[in-house]
Amino acid sequence: MKLTSRGRYAVMALVDLARFDNINPVSLRDISLRQGISLDYLEQIFSKLRKKEIVQSVRGTQGGYVLNKKAKEIKLTNIFDAVDEKVKTVQCKKDSKKGCNGKPVKCLTHNLWDELENHINNFFSEKSLEDLVKDNSDRRV
Repeated sequence: MKLTSRGRYAVMALVDLARFDNINPVSLRDISLRQGISLDYLEQIFSKLRKKEIVQSVRGTQGGYVLNKKAKEIKLTNIFDAVDEKVKTVQCKKDSKKGCNGKPVKCLTHNLWDELENHINNFFSEKSLEDLVKDNSDRRV
């Protein structure tokens, strides 16, 4: 199982945005500098986030991005979905009778990995941006 940089960077950038967006719109350049993420890559990520209505852009000299909802309403699963990130622990499809190894039956440990995937996805569906912002501010004290 691997979470790609796109998913990780989307979460990092949105946590950064959530920390600052109640003041003014946040520019991608500022997020890029603070988080060490390529500006071009952030533009691709935010294009997807905007299409899924997680963020909205504000034009003008003081423009940038703001969250489209409150941070507590945005779950990590919403973010992963927006950037086409899938957390999978098995390669086969859930409804398929065939296993990942191409054999007609699933492997002996298939249910273990499937259960792990469910736990991970449940964890991400319960965690919000607000949780991460609070967790980050608690560490600074």
